[in-house]
Amino acid sequence: MSSENGQGSGGADEARGADGAPPEQLALIRESVRQAKAPRAKPRTWRGAALAKELPVARVLVDKGVLHLDRYFDYAVPEELDAEAQPGVRVRVRFGAGRHRVRDGRREGGGLIDGFLVERLAESDYSGPLAALAQVVSPEVVLSEELLSLARAVADRYAGSLADVLQLAVPPRNARAEKAASPAALPVGGAPDAGSWGRYERGGAFLEALASGGAPRAVWNALPGPEWSGELARAVGATLASGRGALVVLPDGRAVARVDAALTALLGEGRHAVLTADAGPEKRYREWLAVRRGAVRAVVGTRAAMFAPVRDLGLVALWDDGDDSHSEPHAPQPHAREVLLLRAAQDKCAFLLGSWSCTVEAAQLVESGWARPLVAGREQVRGAAPLVRTVGDGDLARDEAARAARLPSLAWQVVRDGLKHGPVLVQVPRRGYVPRLACARCREPARCRHCAGPLEARDAGAPWCVWCGREETGWHCPECGGFRLRAQIVGARRTAEELGRAFPAVPVRTSGREHVLDTVPGAPALVVSTPGAEPVAEGGYAAALLLDGWAMLGRPDLRAGEDALRRWMAAAALVRGQGLRGEGAPGGTVVVVAEPTLRPVQALVRWDPVGHAVRELAERAELGFPPVSRMASVSGTAEAVAGFLGAAELPGDAEVLGPVPLPVTAVGRPRRAGAPPPGEQWERALVRVPPGSGAALAAALKAAQAARMARAGRGGEESVWVRIDPPDIG
Repeated sequence: MSSENGQGSGGADEARGADGAPPEQLALIRESVRQAKAPRAKPRTWRGAALAKELPVARVLVDKGVLHLDRYFDYAVPEELDAEAQPGVRVRVRFGAGRHRVRDGRREGGGLIDGFLVERLAESDYSGPLAALAQVVSPEVVLSEELLSLARAVADRYAGSLADVLQLAVPPRNARAEKAASPAALPVGGAPDAGSWGRYERGGAFLEALASGGAPRAVWNALPGPEWSGELARAVGATLASGRGALVVLPDGRAVARVDAALTALLGEGRHAVLTADAGPEKRYREWLAVRRGAVRAVVGTRAAMFAPVRDLGLVALWDDGDDSHSEPHAPQPHAREVLLLRAAQDKCAFLLGSWSCTVEAAQLVESGWARPLVAGREQVRGAAPLVRTVGDGDLARDEAARAARLPSLAWQVVRDGLKHGPVLVQVPRRGYVPRLACARCREPARCRHCAGPLEARDAGAPWCVWCGREETGWHCPECGGFRLRAQIVGARRTAEELGRAFPAVPVRTSGREHVLDTVPGAPALVVSTPGAEPVAEGGYAAALLLDGWAMLGRPDLRAGEDALRRWMAAAALVRGQGLRGEGAPGGTVVVVAEPTLRPVQALVRWDPVGHAVRELAERAELGFPPVSRMASVSGTAEAVAGFLGAAELPGDAEVLGPVPLPVTAVGRPRRAGAPPPGEQWERALVRVPPGSGAALAAALKAAQAARMARAGRGGEESVWVRIDPPDIG
């Protein structure tokens, strides 16, 4: 038997020490003893230690995300920490010791908590004794004055705490990544040529302004097709050529990968960083440090990158601002668009908001004159966009095939023709939307006469408003004058199995939440996808079917039409344009199953998202809807909501709508942010203010929430959920 099994001859026994331990264990014991004798950098009270001779006071932001502690706290700086305790570093402090815990004129006790050192002062405005800094976690400066100022602005904008915003802005520390040196900054070449930006009326001028150091602000209505990622890369390249940095925020990892590849092809390796939340902690922190240290000056990423500390920021760009992924689910739930708008104002840099569609917020930026439109001429649009055909209720009623197979004849024909030339995309809407009421004649969503909230049917009695809770007994449609109401269509089942039976010789691929495809080959195939998960086809899709449009148009949300148009255009933009018809290749065709007279459908047929957004903005301004007005939601038990609104010092022009009951979260199902705990009945009230009072509303709600949380910490009151700019107001 070999000595590896512990039964060798005397050689193995002689190698052991007197206590029978093998040599590797002895070496480990000796190393442990040496480390134990060395002074450890563990947190201390620094009892009796001398303080720093200059600027002995450190102002610290503690990592406590509660509103009533949203302020700075002063600590004494021990002399041994003087060199490392610089503004912007991570520190640990003892927090929570009362005035009775004082020894030798210095406060002691309290639990250890992380924080950021904000500034050094000669003296404190606090009259009592100060506790000492317990530890400087790392001498790496991670919090700059610019980032601190931005985080404070975001916290005030969303009635949140500064500590919560910094948790989103500064990634967790990774010691291994921090010890590694960042690579040296690589030189950047000259400004790229306009390329496909020449298709837009002011595209070349926009790039020239970036390259010359200007700060143009534009809302970009991108043409259909795959060129958008290369156009973003050219905008970044022009900014870098001016000696400034650039930041691009995208909705998901697939979009990040496309822009990452475009930037690598244009600039080369090592000249930009990729920041995404799904990267590992070490890689994400390493990339973030490279940006913070100035090794790279261009960043592309998801919403995790919206706070990226880019030096000499010259451009912030956002793609597809209507995507839900841009809204941060963690407190205080900022939206990437609003954060980048704050950065553009703070750093006086260029701003680019791009999408195939156009949100109402984007239209407002142009309408107010803050940004300029960046669009293509109608001839360019007609050549790049596919042919769009519609199938409405009347067509379905007359179509025997549609009644039998639940798919209109036009759709069957388009699929057959498209499969001769390439893949065909089939978009199937998600299910589970709550039904609301609409006019039986023209399908216009039914709204309350008092507050313009959506109407919902009860089991018995008149319809009621889900905003203010009032019954609506004498409703009539303001569009067509009709008096009859109908339930909006919730959705329909279109499965890959049904299409597979209809086209047995064609492969069927699916892309959805469980498995999202990035690309598909250009060979004939049926690709069934949910909205937002559509893969890119090589050479573009030959055709697309947008099924069950009422499932998206009937959503109980103010943005139902805008969001449906955005999702349709995102799918249709992947289809080959009509301009290919004149080059020997067939152009693509899109069939949308929705009433052709509706505004979003007409905007899709004309490929005119800007016109749709402008009209929506005008109507919302007339009715006092966001984004013209500012709105906040307050959720909780009936007693908590009533008590909160009664104590809050709201602006004089604030209007409270509701409260109304919220759907009860089923036991065993995941709880969404702001939703009631499983089995509990909550209510929600909406607070609306006119333009110019948004900051006052946020300040009032933050003060009321801070006071309530302080009382709740002492066992006084139930907590409530407050959110500025709720995405789902009905």
